[in-house]
Amino acid sequence: MSGSRFGGMDEAVRAYIDAIDPRHRPLFDRLQGLILDAYPGASVTLSYQIPTYRVGSRRVYLAAWRHGVSIYGWDRDRDGGFLARHPELGSGKGTIRLRVEDAARIDDDEFRHLLHAALDETA
Repeated sequence: MSGSRFGGMDEAVRAYIDAIDPRHRPLFDRLQGLILDAYPGASVTLSYQIPTYRVGSRRVYLAAWRHGVSIYGWDRDRDGGFLARHPELGSGKGTIRLRVEDAARIDDDEFRHLLHAALDETA
């Protein structure tokens, strides 16, 4: 990934992203792109050893694992109904575990709605 999306990230975040398994990197890039397109001013840092996207007092963590990519960090009632529509993707409090094949059946608008509910302080 190049250009503005890497512009505000420190070396630790870049190193984390560069080390993502190539099978999961497109999914990570897709979700990160949705976050940064919607919130270009989001700060991106490494917290708990995973990329953290902060907008005001809200944050979302995006992590690559063996299974694919996980999204963490919002209050359970701030997922825009995502887990009600996809309960099989929930894994603990405020965690969504996505395999590549799971994400392939979910359109970007649904992810945008989730991310908006999680990150927008007015939502």
